[in-house]
Amino acid sequence: MPSNAPRPSDPTRLISLLWEPSDRPGRSGLSKQAVVENAIAIADAEGLGALTMRRVADRLGVGAMTLYTHVPGKPELVELMLDAVAGEAYADGALPGAQGDWRAGMRHVAERNWGHHLRHPWTVEVVPGRPVLGPGVSAKYEVELAPLDGIGLSDLEMDQVLCGVLALVESTARQQIGLDRVRAGNGDLDWWATVSPVLAQAMRGRRFPLAERVGAATGEAVEAGDPLATMRLSLDLLLDGVAGRLA
Repeated sequence: MPSNAPRPSDPTRLISLLWEPSDRPGRSGLSKQAVVENAIAIADAEGLGALTMRRVADRLGVGAMTLYTHVPGKPELVELMLDAVAGEAYADGALPGAQGDWRAGMRHVAERNWGHHLRHPWTVEVVPGRPVLGPGVSAKYEVELAPLDGIGLSDLEMDQVLCGVLALVESTARQQIGLDRVRAGNGDLDWWATVSPVLAQAMRGRRFPLAERVGAATGEAVEAGDPLATMRLSLDLLLDGVAGRLA
């Protein structure tokens, strides 16, 4: 699912682009903010593969070259989009550090990031790389570290715990997004009805006892094909590990 769009190659230009005012109109009357908002709308509806500078320009009713006075190209535009949507996660003021204790705070981080990825499915398509060091991402990192501050972890451990939670959420959200897409055309029961007899024939005479045992237990404990349940159970295991380290 990752996009083929490369990440920007000029980090200093990108940093300036991320931090300069976004609502200041250029000579055409168009602002960087308007470009980013319209790009997000396209990506939300159709994915990063459908996003081009020309599509954004057409949506804004301007020539494609006009956009290049605000954004050098698609790689930079995607970074601006990522930074813009990062600011939405806690826009209602319900911050992780105000959830009672560190475990509740990290669960809040996980749930908010899950919702964030499902609102903006394209965010799981971006090729991993260096972090986006814009105001939105920086503010999000700040508030997400808060539940871990002062509980006995080193600064490095705080970062690694947060990164582990975010990676868990992103991977399971990616699975959920993929399942939603395939289920739109074929439900799970229909899929299993088609696959099961073929799989049974292919596996005839071969057994995988450990996989069968664990798979059956998982099917009982977690609803089959439910990445959200997987995320929550895995998160509890991760947080149990942190608690054990603090004990």
